[in-house]
Amino acid sequence: MKIKEYTSGLKTSNAMLIARYTRGVTQNGAPYLSITFQDSSGEIEGKIWDVKAEQEARIQVGLIAEVKFDVNQYKQALQLRVHDLEIKDQKNYVLEEFVNAGQFDINFLRSEITAMIETIADPIIKDLVVANMDAVGEQFYQYPAATRNHHDFVGGLATHVYGMAKLAESVCELYPIYNRDLLLAGVILHDMGKIEEYTAPLLSEYSVAGRLLGHISIMQANFTMIATQLGYADKEQTLLLRHMILSHHGQLDYGSPVMPMVKEAEMLNFIDNMDARTNMFDKFYGDLGEGEFSSRMFALDNRNFYKAKGVK
Repeated sequence: MKIKEYTSGLKTSNAMLIARYTRGVTQNGAPYLSITFQDSSGEIEGKIWDVKAEQEARIQVGLIAEVKFDVNQYKQALQLRVHDLEIKDQKNYVLEEFVNAGQFDINFLRSEITAMIETIADPIIKDLVVANMDAVGEQFYQYPAATRNHHDFVGGLATHVYGMAKLAESVCELYPIYNRDLLLAGVILHDMGKIEEYTAPLLSEYSVAGRLLGHISIMQANFTMIATQLGYADKEQTLLLRHMILSHHGQLDYGSPVMPMVKEAEMLNFIDNMDARTNMFDKFYGDLGEGEFSSRMFALDNRNFYKAKGVK
């Protein structure tokens, strides 16, 4: 049984991957664990109340556990009350059944993005993109685009970039005012710093550098260093791409040290938001019945979204 098939009132046991956990204490002083479990269909939170030391000792992020639990409804979302869990031989499980998967094959993404880079006409912009891609190598096609919310799966960064790149090409075809080379390069480069911001391609958490610096400043520094090595430090293209990396979150409150002041930078922020939000909607709406509201979407101003009846 997959997580997406769980219903309130279900009492069973099932194998799930331990994605993350936190310790807590109730108002009465009793210890508990809040555990996020996952499989290829999604995630669900579980609680072990009055947790025993021997139970906590078994918990390890990245291991697949046999979990005994009840499913309850809590604040418009399903939650597990975990009675016990057991760690068995990990060789008995197929890892692909427990990790989030993207819609595209990694080889497809590599081929498509490489082909897009080849179409960049400006030699300086192309050199900068190629050099930065070479610096991160295959990690670009392995890392997620986020630890939560959108494109939070192995290969999520490349999937996000591919979707954005297709949007950027369509925008530039419809509106020739935008410089295609600049916008496409901004799409490919903008989130590359997440490779250092996160700890691993699978079950990513924030690294020390990620917490202290963030992916925007990490990428801006890496990009500037590579531009200097290429002899392009003082080029206009370098300045514009640095600005696009720094401003791609669109607002100071959202982590960008500067706001977009170039039309391609403004469009990069819109395209980034469109692709990220579409991926979030795809996750939420996939398991939502017609005529129902989603649970609150924290990344979208904590709003509930409605799935219309009979409208595809």
